[in-house]
Amino acid sequence: MTRPPSGSPGGPGYPGAVQSTLAEQGRRVRAAARALARSSSAVRDDALRIAADLLVAEAPAILGANREDLARAEADGVGPTALDRLRLDEGRVRAMAEGLRTVASLPDPVGEVLDGWVRPNGLRVERVRVPLGVVGVIYENRPNVTSDAAGLCLKAGNAAYLRGSSSAAASNAAVVAVLRRAAEKAGLPADAVALVADGSHETAVEFMRLRGVIDCLIPRGGPALIASLLENATVPYVVDGDGNCHVYVDAAADLAMAAEIIANAKTQRPGVCNAAETLLVHRAVAAEFLPRAQRALAGVELVGDEGVRAVLPDVGEATEADFATEFLAMKLAVAVVDDLDGAIDHIARYGSGHSEAIVTADLAAAERFVAEVDAAAVVVNASTRFVDGGELGLGAEVGISTQKLHARGPMGLRELTCAKWVVRGDGQVRR
Repeated sequence: MTRPPSGSPGGPGYPGAVQSTLAEQGRRVRAAARALARSSSAVRDDALRIAADLLVAEAPAILGANREDLARAEADGVGPTALDRLRLDEGRVRAMAEGLRTVASLPDPVGEVLDGWVRPNGLRVERVRVPLGVVGVIYENRPNVTSDAAGLCLKAGNAAYLRGSSSAAASNAAVVAVLRRAAEKAGLPADAVALVADGSHETAVEFMRLRGVIDCLIPRGGPALIASLLENATVPYVVDGDGNCHVYVDAAADLAMAAEIIANAKTQRPGVCNAAETLLVHRAVAAEFLPRAQRALAGVELVGDEGVRAVLPDVGEATEADFATEFLAMKLAVAVVDDLDGAIDHIARYGSGHSEAIVTADLAAAERFVAEVDAAAVVVNASTRFVDGGELGLGAEVGISTQKLHARGPMGLRELTCAKWVVRGDGQVRR
């Protein structure tokens, strides 16, 4: 029997194909990673630009596949936030393509000399950036992650081994088919980008245990995915955790600015990890600011503590669970705090270590907030929505790490590399 081309729907790794085992697919991805490691930056950039052009050219087919996923999700009763994450339109496909072009234009981190010196015995020592190898990405619902993650992996010389959710199966397959064809057109193996088509929990667990195949696993999803990772993974991983993000309005804040920032942080796209989930307001400005904030947050369900409800008696009562929850919806918990210490304490108690913001004209307060708040990103006088690889100049991101080892915050190209020690001599032996 003749196998369909590896870069086309119906080929290995796509719905409807005779499925290879993960181990077999993993061996092909591993071989592709070796080819990528010795490829030139120009070839990898060419693959990304070809992929960008193909995404735009084949947008109708990609959007058709996405409509299949959306129809299935709606029939299953999926809520509006999850549907928004799943949905593609022409603008989002163009943004995916532009993201690939942007990544292609960035400096190549591979081969960068981090530092170096010469030892007294004449040995020349350097630390050099090299690819991680095979980067596994396991993610939920968002087909744009497929191109973002694969593009960053390829640019940094890594093979991208992707396991999306079953809810986005058709969309992911369509996007990956484009990426695989682009890789082949540029002279790279198609398996530089590979998709696990089986969306079952059992396959996800097996994916997390592919020791010897996956060098670094990055999850992008909700608490259930992270809990499964922590329980089951036997490969090295970076946790892309919850985004229980706060905006603190200080006594010295410009209140008009603060209202605009919290409205943007909450409503611009509420279903993403860098959206604000809690508003903290200094007691000195609560009476003036809270009504202004309520107007700016029209359409958002507010729940507040006693201090908030004394000013806004029509809002619901906030529970402990509310302050600990990443709503990913048009709902916001609000609390009045006595001072900057109270805000920092609240964030330490309930925050998830993702992104925290302060609005203030007091430089000393801002510097204390920056120094004392333990989070991957701290924002001063701007929206938490800027904590994003593209917005911070990384081109895109493969995730936002909330842990402290290897990578923290938006993971761009440099976070998809590691260091190799290179020692050059002229015959030295150790005595």
